[in-house]
Amino acid sequence: MVTVSDSAKNKIVELRKADGFEEDYQIRVGVLGGGCSGLTYNLEFNSESKPNDMVFEDKGVKIIVDKKSLLYLAGTTLDFSDGLNGKGFQFINPNATRTCGCGESFAV
Repeated sequence: MVTVSDSAKNKIVELRKADGFEEDYQIRVGVLGGGCSGLTYNLEFNSESKPNDMVFEDKGVKIIVDKKSLLYLAGTTLDFSDGLNGKGFQFINPNATRTCGCGESFAV
């Protein structure tokens, strides 16, 4: 399961509205090969789920994760920070054994 913090939920709602997406657009979270630690996070709005997708809902936000990515993301919390030490979405991933300095890539 993937969850969202209150601040991430608020930012998702704000961005969805600002980009003109309807409420049926959900957040798709995935993992791609690349980055300085080997794997990178992918985050985007999406209105369709595929047969191999898992759909979770937390705090009213629907999150789509493909089964392969779920192996890396199980238990992850999506957070958002707009502080001085970094602005943007952050993945709090208990499966990551190593992360890069920017927090955009990881290894398991």
